Amino acid sequence: MSAPSRLGRYPVRRRIGSGAFATVWLAYDEHLDSAVAIKVLADNWSGDHHIRQRFLEEGRFLRKVESPHVVTVYDAGELEDERPYLVMAYADQGTLADLIELSPLTRPQAVSVITQVGRGLTALHDRGVLHRDVKPANVLFRTVENGRGAHIVAMLGDLGLGKAMDMSSRLTMAGGTPSYVAPEQALGEGLDARADQFSLAALSYHLLTGRQPYAHASLAAAEDPAPPPPMEIDDPAVEEVVLRGLAKDRDDRFPDVAAFTAALVEAVGEPADAAPPAWIPPDPELTRAAAGTETLGPSTGPSTGARTGTAGGPVRSQRRHRRWPWVAAAVLALLTGTGAGWALERTGTSERTVKDVTGAIFVTVPDSWTRQVDPEQWVPFEDRPEQASIAAGTRSGWNSDDEPGEGVFVGVLPGDKLPSRVPGHAACPIQRGPYFDEKEGDQFMTVFFSGCPGVDFMVERIVRVNQNQLLWIQIRADDSPTARRVLDSVRASGL
Repeated sequence: MSAPSRLGRYPVRRRIGSGAFATVWLAYDEHLDSAVAIKVLADNWSGDHHIRQRFLEEGRFLRKVESPHVVTVYDAGELEDERPYLVMAYADQGTLADLIELSPLTRPQAVSVITQVGRGLTALHDRGVLHRDVKPANVLFRTVENGRGAHIVAMLGDLGLGKAMDMSSRLTMAGGTPSYVAPEQALGEGLDARADQFSLAALSYHLLTGRQPYAHASLAAAEDPAPPPPMEIDDPAVEEVVLRGLAKDRDDRFPDVAAFTAALVEAVGEPADAAPPAWIPPDPELTRAAAGTETLGPSTGPSTGARTGTAGGPVRSQRRHRRWPWVAAAVLALLTGTGAGWALERTGTSERTVKDVTGAIFVTVPDSWTRQVDPEQWVPFEDRPEQASIAAGTRSGWNSDDEPGEGVFVGVLPGDKLPSRVPGHAACPIQRGPYFDEKEGDQFMTVFFSGCPGVDFMVERIVRVNQNQLLWIQIRADDSPTARRVLDSVRASGL
């Protein structure tokens, strides 16, 4: 979808991200002279009363809270096609998931983020709202100017799973991210604020150790978790606090989130005001509306399976692979073609959307990545049917180990479960993962590589999109933010 020129009274700058239920646009509030993020319900869900209600409830939950550590909703409205939208604070410094992929936080920085997220949760709980999906991708960073200059504030976003406590106190549908979700939430039991405390403790474990406490592949695995591995941080007092927050029995946890964060700060014995520094440079054209855009109407594009957020954090992306060496060679062989007949759709002044010949896969890439595009189907396994795929890169052979360049490959694979590993890249000195997660019913596994020769950053992701198909994504990029934007833009339709 090309960028609309306006949403309501707000001129649009560019698309931030898209997901299963919504697309988020960066726009400009001309009255208040500030950038805003506008979240618009996807047109294919506009007729679903339940989804529409859930979308509107997110705005109502956020409006109940006045805290710098919860994403603010400034306005709401409805487009001509009756799709609702929410005007929200713009997180110009991305997400915690993006940041920790670049480098680990120092302990004071980690405690600062945990404390700020805890304040956001306390503000929600004070107004009778549970978040139910605390994780790095839902922690957003925003630059705030005051008399002391600019500083970075952490805030909670994406309350798509948010629930009023009086509703969550009864049996409710299980939801959340398996590696961070409390056991009682995975079981679908009645919830209280201690469920969010468990998720915050899991986030604390991750930030203080550099790894997740659990690698649950599904909510079922989170129903009865074993104790997490030792934190190995040489600080028994800190470990005791975090593990108490992760207690399987909610009665063994702290009485509330504020008590958990206070105990953590006391155990660390360091000030919690060392917020992470700004890491995304300011955009000098942030408030200029995109040129050559069109009014937003009903979308003709596919539905997406990506998560949404006001910072363009990670969206639901897809990918899969099983016979690593020769499959990688097959992908390279695909790139030797001319790419005749590939589809391209301009999404702004510097990005374009390409799709495969079947119209099943869409991905948005930097303009320079469309110099070599191959939309033809591929054969992932010998003597098996062709499958949909799309490849785009800066030049022919971009994914060769001899002369790597920037690019992305997305291909469908037959399969009914995630593999135990993804293609390895021995030349990359740093590997993070595999990380197993689940979003909107799709299980996925992701591995990140950095310090790679030729291109610094690589991503391998595999997603189980239905009972007999998987999607494999491989991305090579010079920097993590670019790789994340491309990863988050992958969309699939009709699989």
